[in-house]
Amino acid sequence: MKIKSKIGLIGAGWWATANHLPVLVDRDDIELASVCRLGAGELQQVKDKFGFTHATEDYKELLDTAGLKGVVIASPHTLHYEHALAALKRGLHVLCEKPLTTKASEARELVEEAERQGVELMIPYGWHYGELIQEAKRRMDEGAVGKIEFVMCHMASPVRSLLEGKQFLSTGGGAGENMFAPAADTWADPVIAGGGYALAQMSHSAGLAYWLTGLKAESVSALTSAPTSKVELYDTFSVRFSGGAIGSFSGAGALPDNQQFQLDVRIFGSEGVMNIDVDRARLEVLRHDGNNFDMELKPDAGEYFGGGPTANFADIVSGKGSTNWAPGWAGMRAVEMIDAAYRSVETGRTASV
Repeated sequence: MKIKSKIGLIGAGWWATANHLPVLVDRDDIELASVCRLGAGELQQVKDKFGFTHATEDYKELLDTAGLKGVVIASPHTLHYEHALAALKRGLHVLCEKPLTTKASEARELVEEAERQGVELMIPYGWHYGELIQEAKRRMDEGAVGKIEFVMCHMASPVRSLLEGKQFLSTGGGAGENMFAPAADTWADPVIAGGGYALAQMSHSAGLAYWLTGLKAESVSALTSAPTSKVELYDTFSVRFSGGAIGSFSGAGALPDNQQFQLDVRIFGSEGVMNIDVDRARLEVLRHDGNNFDMELKPDAGEYFGGGPTANFADIVSGKGSTNWAPGWAGMRAVEMIDAAYRSVETGRTASV
């Protein structure tokens, strides 16, 4: 009889049931050992549909599950820190939804705890698993643009209604059908969400940019705008990185519901520039020595691969793989920048990381 590795899930809402669980339930090396969410009726629905052995509304009870190897955390943003830290302290591998946390100090503590425990901390950054981004990462690690001098990163999403607390039309990107609608207050309530578009979506694009470059934000000057919502819809950050490079990060949570994500990253260096465009499926390197590169890609090569991180996590938990393609430190660097940006907006001055 094949031994299965036990995984628990904290926060079985919209995205977890549409993306993480459809991937995990199809694995013959994973046992869905325990699930936790509030609401007895909804909890039972999830337990029955995905065949969990155990279900509870108390995450601490879930963490007591005998033989547990890993935990997926998809609870509201402001609860990520508490849930992830408790799981890491048990020596469990953790896949924590973005944003990793809402505060820089908390993100750093999670990364440090994972290192101390010798376990993996992952963020579900789906774009990291496409051939376009994997090739970009390989070339950046080889020094494709030389010493990095400037970074431009832009993202836009069709999530305006969600950030306004209205009915949300999912744009897909998951591995299965929606079981629940998104809980609007977890995105639109400033207290529960911890912030607006920057935390909810730019944590994706920023995590990608920091993973590709390895940069660390040193200071941030930011502006945000919330014309029709309690949390911000628009963000623009000017960033200085350790080592002298500078950059700009922008975000807009106002694409029409019938549109897909925009994500554009441009990395300028002493030897050239890398241009990455996921919505138009482009990867090119333009070098001063003329040794340019233009990747031949299918039109859909930049689509979001929601199941990638979950499959990667299952491989790590089951021992089938060891490479973490969406490491916690990249999510930490994103949160460090966003935390400083929010403080900059509050004071009207540049904020240090």
